[in-house]
Amino acid sequence: MRKIAILFPVLFLAVLTYSQNDAPDLNVVNKIRQEGMQNSKVMEIAFYLTDVSGPRLTASPGYLNAANWAKNKLTALGLSNAVVEPWGEFGKGWQQERSYVAMTKPYYQPFIAIPKAWTKGTPGNSTMKGEVILITAKDSAGLKQYEGKLNNKIVMTWNADTLKPSFKADGRRWEDTTLEKMAAAVPQENMARGGRGNQSPEWMAMQAFNRTLNAMMLKEKPALILSMNARGNNGTLFVSSGGQYQKDAPEAPASVVISSDEYLKLQRLINAGIKVELEADVKTRFFTADLKGYNVIAEIPGTDPVLKNEVVMLGAHLDSWHGSTGATDNASGCAVMMEAVRILQALNIKPRRTIRIALWGGEEQGLHGSRNYVKNHIGDPATMELKPAHEKISAYYNLDNGTGRIRGVYLQSNSGVSPIFSKWLEPFKDLDATTVTISNTGGTDHLSFDAVGIPGFQFIQDPIEYSTRTHHTNMDSYDHLIPEDLKQASVIVASFVYNTAMRDEKLPRKELPKPRN
Repeated sequence: MRKIAILFPVLFLAVLTYSQNDAPDLNVVNKIRQEGMQNSKVMEIAFYLTDVSGPRLTASPGYLNAANWAKNKLTALGLSNAVVEPWGEFGKGWQQERSYVAMTKPYYQPFIAIPKAWTKGTPGNSTMKGEVILITAKDSAGLKQYEGKLNNKIVMTWNADTLKPSFKADGRRWEDTTLEKMAAAVPQENMARGGRGNQSPEWMAMQAFNRTLNAMMLKEKPALILSMNARGNNGTLFVSSGGQYQKDAPEAPASVVISSDEYLKLQRLINAGIKVELEADVKTRFFTADLKGYNVIAEIPGTDPVLKNEVVMLGAHLDSWHGSTGATDNASGCAVMMEAVRILQALNIKPRRTIRIALWGGEEQGLHGSRNYVKNHIGDPATMELKPAHEKISAYYNLDNGTGRIRGVYLQSNSGVSPIFSKWLEPFKDLDATTVTISNTGGTDHLSFDAVGIPGFQFIQDPIEYSTRTHHTNMDSYDHLIPEDLKQASVIVASFVYNTAMRDEKLPRKELPKPRN
């Protein structure tokens, strides 16, 4: 008791100074750096989320395996209330179980081929063989000539693209000049207001053609549809969905993405009148016993008698596409967030506010996990009817842009946090994290919180080879992770979360959004 009496004035003064200038506690920050850089477990966590769990498509066995492993790991780290929490109905699960496609005429050539999610396998229990039908129609009217001719056939559609060599490196880091422009940005009006973007007649016609084509394929039931890799080459396949996951949606025919090189070769051969035959054995499986979607939630309880009921959240999406093991999208973000709470636990941090980590499902299909968590627990952006928890959350921090190191943070137009975050980044100048930009960034789970007025933030990350090589591709594997970058990110996230948990006040908020309906 005497020691407490002696230390109390010092602690009171420290907290008072902290609340006045938001200067981070360098003693704690240095301990976070030491633990995160010297004793990191971020790559071990990433290994279990990728190589061990496999692809983590929402509602698939791989996702649920990863979710349960993460829950158990967070419990082992000493977090409380760890749970795999249902957020509502998602739909059918799906996984690929076999994918073999090869050209057998005019000569034998095995193909790189990945099934599209939520599509069926090829018919029968063995390898099928068949000639390839090339659909050359360029508009909806031209498709009529193929009606009644595609059932149980292997089909592909004409693609006018040609491959061109790239003279740019796949991987890069943000240049200082780019970061300076980001830091100098000014708030922007909502650019999407009142319009639907640039939808040219050509674009509208293409959309109409695709709708007609998809309807025809559902009706005709071809044995296998070949699709050309949408972006990239050199063996990298960008692959996502070819069917629907909703419980009552019809099952789409077997459909695989093959490399651009192989697709265009097939097209040239057929167009020249040379007979082309393929053999294929594609097996997939749907899961309908449990249609719910799930998030992983766990907490480090707060210790302040008053502030422990307030919450600081950090998170990343756990689901991935299935072309590989979803390392940079987004096992890297999950590993960083789990490592951040591991660091805080290893240091025996006693936060004033509760720290809650969330690993989301269904992000790739539309932020479903985080949006439903917000709707279930915090508020409905459609009506802006808010629950009591809305006033208790100080901030939500997100990571979902690959393996690159953190270079700063997007403020999401929240100017009130700019001086705070600038001070919190000062200890990390030597780690190249300095940029605070008022700009917004989209496409991931912080938007679910921002939509109801909770301060939600995504960190700025070096792009590395995210868009060029790993995002939604067969190359998104453990070996594309950069350990030193993920260590740096873990340290910065842990520091931001700690600083937020220890502030006297919650972070400043923007004006509440208007109801959407």
